[in-house]
Amino acid sequence: MDSTHKISSKILDLSSISDIIFCNKTIELSQEAVEKISKCRAYLDKKMQDESKPIYGINTGFGSLCDVKITKDKLAQLQENLVMSHACGIGEHVPLEVVKLMLLLKIQSLSYGHSGVQVETVERLVYFYNNDILPVIYTQGSLGASGDLAPLAHLALPLIGKGEVYYKGNISNTEHVLHELRLEPIKLQSKEGLALLNGTQFMSAYGIHLLIKSYKLSYMADVIACISLDAFDGRIEPFNALVHMVRPHFGQLKTADRIKEILEGSELIQQEKSHVQDPYSFRCIPQVHGATKDTLKFVEKTFKTEINSVTDNPNIFVDDDEIISGGNFHGQPLALALDYLKISIAELGNISERRIYKLVSGERHLPTFLVDNPGLNSGFMIPQYTAASIVSANKQLATPASIDSIVSSNGQEDHVSMGANAATQAFTLVNNVERILAIELLNASQALYFRKPKKSSPLIESFLMAYRNEVKYVKEDIVFHDLIKKSIHFIEDFCIENELLFD
Repeated sequence: MDSTHKISSKILDLSSISDIIFCNKTIELSQEAVEKISKCRAYLDKKMQDESKPIYGINTGFGSLCDVKITKDKLAQLQENLVMSHACGIGEHVPLEVVKLMLLLKIQSLSYGHSGVQVETVERLVYFYNNDILPVIYTQGSLGASGDLAPLAHLALPLIGKGEVYYKGNISNTEHVLHELRLEPIKLQSKEGLALLNGTQFMSAYGIHLLIKSYKLSYMADVIACISLDAFDGRIEPFNALVHMVRPHFGQLKTADRIKEILEGSELIQQEKSHVQDPYSFRCIPQVHGATKDTLKFVEKTFKTEINSVTDNPNIFVDDDEIISGGNFHGQPLALALDYLKISIAELGNISERRIYKLVSGERHLPTFLVDNPGLNSGFMIPQYTAASIVSANKQLATPASIDSIVSSNGQEDHVSMGANAATQAFTLVNNVERILAIELLNASQALYFRKPKKSSPLIESFLMAYRNEVKYVKEDIVFHDLIKKSIHFIEDFCIENELLFD
């Protein structure tokens, strides 16, 4: 297998990005990309020699200062000033896996040859990526409209020898790291600072990271729901294909088929039932989980388009002899998609908590709170509280960020997407759902113990055998925090080891 990915015009998708990340591939610019970048830079240099009229961001100020003309001898300083002045991020550090994605996606966007950057600048970003020299970036500061200005300014600071980077496991001053590596700071040319700062790579990196994780959690939600269904002595009839063919949403069909596949061979699902129906949280798994699957496909389509696009400003079209100031940096498509992602993944947690509640309620011959000698033992009473508190927090996080807009830049930027806020909210929310599913797994595996000697399906029994190596059956009260943490780690490891597909 090739250990290097060439940056080119070839479409990036979730599968290829996942392959680059999880196989720890290095990246390099293809000859095609180098030629496009060089051609655009040469065109811009000639344009600046021959042109005296103002061109936004190249020989003018920025934002509401767009009418201030900058002399030719100040163009390099203009770009460096831009990077420094816009590095206003604050708050928590962006996770390193997201920072690395930001680098990859910024390199990809610049490689199309519509941004006017030097090849040297892009090559330095490639060097940072390959050597895990990752800029320290902050979660707060972007309005998601002129691109992710503040986060991308922090991404760009190390190019000019400023800011901080993660290097060899520590946060270090960039100047010291460059000195150690015998590298000189990049001298930014006209347009380069703007090309680096304009763009949607903060939102996009979060979106791609969360999509990969959300697809895996969607699969895990199906598996864990099956364990709960068998533990609750649920019925298989609601998953019959006939039901779903007359309402053929793709995700619904997919979920129903997967549930039947996972439960194939279960003694419990096949046994005679004394009840006619199951509660919605069991009976409507295809309809609820399926709607999330359909939403993920929509969100994936949006982000696939975005990461294969040019999102800085102005855009340079060499063959058409045009430099056009537009608005491809506006994050509205991503803001809406991230909000939709939040809502859909929150629902996986919402319905999961309802199944947790039913499992501890003492129904269908299960002991109250899933423990022997309840009263002396509280058993699984409080894990449900924890799940409920997280579900409530997710409802707050799922409120759309994109419905807000605050005027900035003295009125020049009078509508913003707030997609960056949606991205950081989604990060918290998706991790929250993983925790809820871990609690459901903990409860469902405990409940299934009380159905012995009858067994669930071979697939579930095998899955739980691996889980039981980490989390044992609970005979009496124990510190449940430890069990929940182990359950979270089990889900994370299972997703990595099984390389779940994006379906």
